Amino acid sequence: MRHLPSARVAAVSALVAVALLAGCRRDAAPAPSTQAPAPAVASQDAAFASAVDAFIDGAFQHYPTFAANAGRHEFDGKLPDYSPAGLKATGDWLHAQRDRFAGFTDAQLDDRRRFQRDYVLAVIDGNLFWLEDSGFPYNNPGFYTGDLSPSMYLTRPYAPLPQRMAAFVAYQEALPKAIDQVRANFKLPLPASYIDLGVNSFAGYASFFRSDVPAIFAEVKDDALQARFKASNAAAIQATQGMADWLAAQQPQATQDFALGAEKFSKMLRATERVDIPLDRLKAAGEADLQRNLDALKAACDQYAAGKPLKDCVAKQAADKPEGGAVEGARAQLDSLRQFIVDKDLATIPGREQAKVEEAPPFNRWNFAYIEIPGPYEKNLPSVYYIAPPDPKWPKAERDAYVPGKADLLFVSAHEVWPGHFLQFLHSNRSDWKFGQLFVGYAFAEGWAHYTEEMMFDAGVGGGTPETHIGQLANALLRDVRYLSAIGLHTGGMSMAQSEKMFLEQAFQNPGSARQQAARGTYDPAYLNYTLGKLMIMQLREDWTAQHGGRTGWKAFHDQFLGYGGPPIPLVRAQMLGGSAEARLWTAPATAVAAPASTPTATPASDTAPTGEAAPAQ
Repeated sequence: MRHLPSARVAAVSALVAVALLAGCRRDAAPAPSTQAPAPAVASQDAAFASAVDAFIDGAFQHYPTFAANAGRHEFDGKLPDYSPAGLKATGDWLHAQRDRFAGFTDAQLDDRRRFQRDYVLAVIDGNLFWLEDSGFPYNNPGFYTGDLSPSMYLTRPYAPLPQRMAAFVAYQEALPKAIDQVRANFKLPLPASYIDLGVNSFAGYASFFRSDVPAIFAEVKDDALQARFKASNAAAIQATQGMADWLAAQQPQATQDFALGAEKFSKMLRATERVDIPLDRLKAAGEADLQRNLDALKAACDQYAAGKPLKDCVAKQAADKPEGGAVEGARAQLDSLRQFIVDKDLATIPGREQAKVEEAPPFNRWNFAYIEIPGPYEKNLPSVYYIAPPDPKWPKAERDAYVPGKADLLFVSAHEVWPGHFLQFLHSNRSDWKFGQLFVGYAFAEGWAHYTEEMMFDAGVGGGTPETHIGQLANALLRDVRYLSAIGLHTGGMSMAQSEKMFLEQAFQNPGSARQQAARGTYDPAYLNYTLGKLMIMQLREDWTAQHGGRTGWKAFHDQFLGYGGPPIPLVRAQMLGGSAEARLWTAPATAVAAPASTPTATPASDTAPTGEAAPAQ
């Protein structure tokens, strides 16, 4: 799920509502004409630029946590107004903004501004969908939990600790009112999986506030501030635990009414990603990609674990655990992944920033991994790649199984850091258009990160061994089943139990992860965007590199793609290829067969499509 604050997330984060250029400049759109613009166009250009600036200012007012996370710290400690009047005011503002930008006609704008207008309209339409069409403000805790996250104040050293403590205290003081507003918005009964999400999230907040936060600020020598902290901390614990308890009390009346329905699901895709493809075609594309990856898995397993069922083959890969656990294992992988990008010349790496790896905090463990990246107004601050430990309530065998194998973890690290989210945001934060730095869409961010996993395997990461391939395919199959579960859960009558079974049997997930993933599909219907975005990027790469050197054009393709900020991918397609903003999904050639990975070399344009052996993941 997604609203105005951009990914992530991803965090990129789960509801994905949570969390979220090179040394040489990249255009965020086609370069303007070298001819002097006509006076009328020049006037509209200035009016358009002013409208964009006003939109950003208004977005910060309506979404103050978005502003603070972007690095506008005058908004520190503030939370949105979740009252009915506040939600209506936000909706009214979005509609007025839509009318304003729709009023800029093609004739009034040059090519660059037309692209930017369509980008702004897509952001507005997406946020209107989540606010007014999805129903999530009235039944889904995930609509709110991203805004309520205090992670920035605790983990991002953007200011001296006393200043961040004061901001956190203001946040704690605002939290009880915000939670009361959220509770008042919910219309009972609620879907069972939504209740579970809320219980886990709010109880996680309460535990974190109680057990972890006091030690973070203990060294601050300010008696008055410490007194405010103590009082507000107690109130925050009471409010968050009270919310968790209230939600838990709704469990006896819980429903399974989580499905958006086909009409809303299709509207979600049009509004948020500018994808207007019939659901039967979308489903068929996902089924084809799933089968492609299952075929590739069988070929890899024939080499790695000959004669064993696929489930046992994947389990063998998963049993080869990273030394020291997932966090230590990921730390060891990042340097080699970055060097691989440099050695293979796969993409420009702007700047010298690095990402740290830490254990995820208790309130944000709904998914295995995510990265928190400072916003575009911040300077010289670290990004943090978070990895969640298994739920201590699970049986020991499930806890052990939750820690991925080394090969699996390699592609999680590629997805989150090199060359996935972290590299993408290094580029977007250097865009020459502030709007493109701030608003990065779900399919763009997750599609890119997912795409890079298959691309890295194709380039030979990890030596292209069967075990490495199985790790990459494990992530690919997970995303394929997410894609099909989202469509099934929300448009096809699929139950959570059926989705969970699919994760177990076709993505070979461990039981704990399968439960998590099936539940996430109910409250994050847009999590099909990992594979949806990947398939659109793969088709775009095939079409673009056909005219730009085939496989030798990968770096140029990657750099140009990342230079647009984060709009819906069909808009990027129109800019890179010309023509209309049409969504096109890649499908493997019918004759594709599994083959060993190879490094990028010059190939004929007709060979630029990925072969059937590789599949994106994460």
